[in-house]
Amino acid sequence: MANIFSYLRLPVLASSAVAVVGSSLLYFKQNELIYPRSLPVGSRSEQGVPKPSFFGLTDYEDLRIVTPDGETLAAYLVRPSNKGRAINTTILMFHGNAGNIGHRVPIARMIEENTGCNIVMLEYRGYGLSTGTPDEKGIKIDAQAGLDWIRSYRETKQSDIVVYGQSLGGAVAIDLVSKNQHDGDIVGLVLENTFLSIRKMIPSAFPPAKYLAPLCHQYWTSEESLPLITDIPMLFLSGLQDEIVPPSHMKQLYSICRTTLKIWKEFPHGSHNETIVEPYYFDHIADFINDKVMKRH
Repeated sequence: MANIFSYLRLPVLASSAVAVVGSSLLYFKQNELIYPRSLPVGSRSEQGVPKPSFFGLTDYEDLRIVTPDGETLAAYLVRPSNKGRAINTTILMFHGNAGNIGHRVPIARMIEENTGCNIVMLEYRGYGLSTGTPDEKGIKIDAQAGLDWIRSYRETKQSDIVVYGQSLGGAVAIDLVSKNQHDGDIVGLVLENTFLSIRKMIPSAFPPAKYLAPLCHQYWTSEESLPLITDIPMLFLSGLQDEIVPPSHMKQLYSICRTTLKIWKEFPHGSHNETIVEPYYFDHIADFINDKVMKRH
């Protein structure tokens, strides 16, 4: 398990590199900086996208999902390894802005082992083995396509759905849930180290570029979308040593959250990319799904 956790630290290098280079190029190259899909090096190659089998998982599908605007998204469907504790719930998983879904397979493994859920790991356009070029409009289309796939696939179409997002993936998850909350199948939302908006994150992620923040054309205004969600249970997982997204962003999101059940869990030593290796991280997710969401539902 130690080797699995060490593998999770790969995208840390990408986030750090973006913060260093980003300040002088924010305006002209902002999409490349906000969506560094080629970091770590090789992340867009066949060899650079680890399959679940690399981490010891055998019951999975390697998927391709076509979006309404014609892009083809790579995805993994990871099934529960312990069939005896499997539940009729599917987690739709959105990752941060660097790397690819292969880098997050160890997270999926830990979650499925602790919860008994299916997990759909969706790759954004332009990342990993997906086609296209990422931007806010396109990634929102991708997220809806992933949700629609779960709703139509024979194994998952009758399942409850929990949406899980880390960092940028948290913004993707918030937007998706805000638009689909009344359809009856989404039963929970898990957010880790995500932000109020891209513009409000720039001063901390790219300090010298703080005066260029108003020129950023990628918005991801979670502070506007989150309060629209009123009846979906939410779990907030916050690393208090986050060096990319100020922990105050998570606190403010929790504060403005208007849903009927919201749970706050903080990790005093958790950094942006390593909150997942803090004690009880996966226990909190399992407790939220099995003890809060499922019993309430």
